[in-house]
Amino acid sequence: MTNPDPHPDEVDCAAGPHPDALEVLAPREVPLGGPRAMTVRRTLPQRGRTLVGAWCFCDHYGPDDVAETGGMVVAPHPHTGLATVSWLFTGEIEHRDSVGTHALVRPGELNLMTAGRGISHSEVSTAATTVLHGAQLWLALPEDARHGEPRFEHHVPDPVAGEGWEARVFLGSLLGSSSPVPTATPLLGAELRLAPGVGLDLPLDPTFEHALLLDAGSLTVAEGPLAPGELGYLAPGRASARLEAGGEGARLLVLGGEPFGEAIVMFWNFVGRSHEEVAAYRADWQGQVAGDGDAAAADAGRVVADSQDVAPGRFGTVEGDHRRPLPSPALPGTRLRERH
Repeated sequence: MTNPDPHPDEVDCAAGPHPDALEVLAPREVPLGGPRAMTVRRTLPQRGRTLVGAWCFCDHYGPDDVAETGGMVVAPHPHTGLATVSWLFTGEIEHRDSVGTHALVRPGELNLMTAGRGISHSEVSTAATTVLHGAQLWLALPEDARHGEPRFEHHVPDPVAGEGWEARVFLGSLLGSSSPVPTATPLLGAELRLAPGVGLDLPLDPTFEHALLLDAGSLTVAEGPLAPGELGYLAPGRASARLEAGGEGARLLVLGGEPFGEAIVMFWNFVGRSHEEVAAYRADWQGQVAGDGDAAAADAGRVVADSQDVAPGRFGTVEGDHRRPLPSPALPGTRLRERH
């Protein structure tokens, strides 16, 4: 998924909360695009918090009636220095990328695209999709992995269950289940469902920071309630979190990881380490979408009509997608700031 808001707040995080505190991050609505502007609810990045482990971007959307919103139609666009995690609750999305992948994103299945040094891809909800509902997540890649070769991985986690709960662990380990998918940093990603009125002492890795994204129902963490769409942040240093589902039950994503420990620079769909590096990535993409390597021409509005006509370069060609590629927004008038 592309980021339609290339200049989110760039305020450094304050000192983290006490390990026993719950920091509630409210979402903000961002129009993604499409014929009638599908709207997503964004909780990362935002003022006060950029990262949870390596998780650096969290969009939550739906359930949307595709007949009203037009669904997801995201033409070819680039990424660097990150990995994307697509997770659906309802619907189906067609994914194509410049390493030759053509895959369908379905509920309960992990699709992990690692951009590394550079990749381009497109995402379009299928004609069979009537309701679209899911989350799009990004992971910042550490220095030793961010210039690697791009790749795509698919995994269907087996559900694990206990009294009144069920989980699907798509990255890392939780509740006795582990994902075989390798990650560049220690991470956790899982969908957790709680039956109405069920309480669960969720075991946590105390070296991780964690985030709980409530998708549906009602949920109280020991320290307080979460409303649907909110992200509850838990600092490192705790071995468990007490979760209580309300009368509707609860469905949530559990995200976590060791504190990232590296400063990043984010702009549009690029993650880098400096303003100059991100500006160079942008120029590479603009040169490709101009069709002849002339980034200035793309900035002036000359963009190829068919993505198969992009110029050779860092981001390759999204095979089989003939939509007009998305040009980059303009850089801000000031330097991009580091985020921590």
